[in-house]
Amino acid sequence: MSGKKVSRPCHHCKRKSASAPTDTSKIHYEKFWLYRHCSSVQQRDRQAQKAGQLFSGLLAMNVVFLGSAFISSMIFNKVAITLADVWILLSILKVLCLFWIIYYLMGTSQQPHAVLYRDSHAGTIWIRGSVLLFGSCSILLNVFQIGYSTILVHCKSRVEIVFPSIGILFICTQAYFLWHHSKDCIQVQHNFTRCGLMLTIATNLLLWLLAVTNDTLHMEIESQLREVEQRFAGKAPSSHPHWCNETTTLCTCPNTTICKVFQKGYILLYPFNTEYCLVCCSVLYVMWKNVGRRISHHHIPHTKPKFKLQGVVFGPLLGTTAVIIGACVFMMYQIQVTSLVPSRQVFVIYYSYYIVLLPLMSVGAMIGTVIHALEKKELDTLKNPTRSLDVVLLMGAALGQIGMSYFSIVALVATDPRDLLNSLALSYSVLLIFQNITQNVFVIDGLHRRRITPPGKEEDTKEEWNREAYSQRRVSVLELGQEIRKASLSYIHIYSHLSWKRRVLREISFFLVLCNIILWVMPTFGAHPLFENGMERAFYGYSTWFVIVNFGLPLGVFYRMHSVGGLLEIYVTA
Repeated sequence: MSGKKVSRPCHHCKRKSASAPTDTSKIHYEKFWLYRHCSSVQQRDRQAQKAGQLFSGLLAMNVVFLGSAFISSMIFNKVAITLADVWILLSILKVLCLFWIIYYLMGTSQQPHAVLYRDSHAGTIWIRGSVLLFGSCSILLNVFQIGYSTILVHCKSRVEIVFPSIGILFICTQAYFLWHHSKDCIQVQHNFTRCGLMLTIATNLLLWLLAVTNDTLHMEIESQLREVEQRFAGKAPSSHPHWCNETTTLCTCPNTTICKVFQKGYILLYPFNTEYCLVCCSVLYVMWKNVGRRISHHHIPHTKPKFKLQGVVFGPLLGTTAVIIGACVFMMYQIQVTSLVPSRQVFVIYYSYYIVLLPLMSVGAMIGTVIHALEKKELDTLKNPTRSLDVVLLMGAALGQIGMSYFSIVALVATDPRDLLNSLALSYSVLLIFQNITQNVFVIDGLHRRRITPPGKEEDTKEEWNREAYSQRRVSVLELGQEIRKASLSYIHIYSHLSWKRRVLREISFFLVLCNIILWVMPTFGAHPLFENGMERAFYGYSTWFVIVNFGLPLGVFYRMHSVGGLLEIYVTA
């Protein structure tokens, strides 16, 4: 009887038994203390990370808005807010950043377990080399500014000497910090480190914004050069340009060699300062993203691909030819433009060089993109802050040249597009836009391709293992030779069937590397036809076109330099 009662099923019990396993597992995991504790710790860690990033981002945003308000007020109301006031604010920010960097170097990074991981993708050698190069040029720029202001100390403010002096100390300390610690994934004092990094990023952004918009010394030097030209032409400088005020005419550089050297050096090195600020911002942002980051073992590359100049012929040949011709054009341009009356012919030669080179670069990038599509490489979807920043920087920096080109197109079409020089400049602007777009597509697509082992490599490795096994068993030399020959023939057959794609990719990427290097060198060391030909400047006015060029030119230089890094990575991994 009792057995029957026990074995008798009921619908309620059936429903309970059906749902029992789910409820039991649910209760088991919810009541398991270690699971509940670990999940809550991970969740709190993620929330703390997001809160720290949000707070430090808000700090940087407020600092940037405050500095931008100061700089904008200086531009639109020079009586209430002067350039000296902006320099004082930036000097305070520089000193705060210096205190934090010194504390990081001597305190935070020296703590136990502070740097357990280092991001192998961050702080590549060409990025850190750029920091040193542009930092050295920025130091020279500040030295020239100090020398120029010292000569004219009777009509210059003391702040014009103190500000670049603090700038030299700031540049040296920041360059040392980025060279040695750009790969750090700091594991202690997360929030304080994030706030320090964001404050330094905001300071560099404000220094870049000031360099883009402040044309005081440029106007001063330009006015003096116009007076020299008028005297050389036998005309009395009766009237000054509308942007030349009384302080400009009172502060005249004496007719000495050292003062002229300071003037020319300041003008030549001015783009390096803006470039330095942009590079530092990119490296600091990667460090900010890496604060508290734990890198798993499968994210750490066991073998780094090395740069080897093998299997490429046409890329280096064409690229070297482009570099040599570009160097000749650049030297000719510099000799002609530095004269009092630059000829139109030098601008024609300069634009013609670009009109020939840019289409070749665009065709190469399009062929490389097509090969990427034909290759059966999977996309690398692993989280990588450095690569994500590379893509953003490529897209953002390209806007500098693209923006300047569109402004130039509007000015040239509105004036006289049928003129020879205007038509060449118009073609140059259109081709530059197209080349930037095609190269961006090629580089970004290549950076997201997963690096895989060549098809014959795995078979070659297996045959090596077999060869070791055979030698251990003391097989005959004849059998071993037959196995090696079979493996070699198999590898050659498979590799020769697919290697043409990789060979073409290496040729194209190496050619584009050399082309981007010469296109980086020419504007960096003083070739600025968009400002010196006078066509766009006459259309927009001196001050407006000065801001446009100083906004787009450093971004364009940064784009070329950053493209070289991406193209080298494509070359190495192809």
